[in-house]
Amino acid sequence: MTSLSYAVSDSATMLRRNLKHALRYPSMTISVVVMPVLMLLLFNYVFGGALGSGIGTAPAGSGHYIDYIAPGIVLMAATSGAVSTAVGVCVDMTEGIVNRFRTMPISRASFLTGHVVGGVIQTLISVAVVLGIALLIGFRPTATPVEWLAVAGLLAGLVLALTWLSAAMGLLAKTPETASNMPMPLTFLPLLGSAIVPPDSMPTGMRWFAEYQPFTPFIETLRGLLMGTPIGHNGLIALAWCAGLTLAGYLWARSVFARDAAR
Repeated sequence: MTSLSYAVSDSATMLRRNLKHALRYPSMTISVVVMPVLMLLLFNYVFGGALGSGIGTAPAGSGHYIDYIAPGIVLMAATSGAVSTAVGVCVDMTEGIVNRFRTMPISRASFLTGHVVGGVIQTLISVAVVLGIALLIGFRPTATPVEWLAVAGLLAGLVLALTWLSAAMGLLAKTPETASNMPMPLTFLPLLGSAIVPPDSMPTGMRWFAEYQPFTPFIETLRGLLMGTPIGHNGLIALAWCAGLTLAGYLWARSVFARDAAR
């Protein structure tokens, strides 16, 4: 076997290990799903009447506020998985199992690769659950099969980028509690974008932040693909953010992991 084959085999083993942990201890995965679902129900059923009237109902003239907020809450579900990845990496680092792995003839890259791929799978499952609940309570997308594939690709790319960032945060954190707090801003940034109301309805300073923060282009692209609203340059901007965040997260995580190994 080549070194690449060994690395792939070891990464697959680490992936199975992380998925088995998720099955045995599902509380973290469940908590990742609960927050976006609560936000979806809260804004649709409690604030939906007032907010929907204020923004002139939903996209494409559907008349339902759920059609406006669902893409943003689905993206929020994509960001929520960062917490479980950061905690998982931190637990392995603080409990000493990584030192054991380093004494074994396995690929060093397999530890992070297993956590990242496992985190992506768990998060995408959470996204599918939140999307399913949105459909149950009235979300009615108009996307074609090709647009659904584009939605899946965009969400997968974003989840991969955020999972690498959260893996780096987990490596830096000294305790699992700290690791669970570090990615939290990522979870709530979509709410400060165009997820709940259009940026045009916000005060000047907040509007500027909402328009230029990373998650607004993702939300507008998802909304455009799912509901047929204009996307403009948001698709290209979202892809650029995706590539930049993935590269930054990967290099950051690899650098921190290599630094810890050299100690």
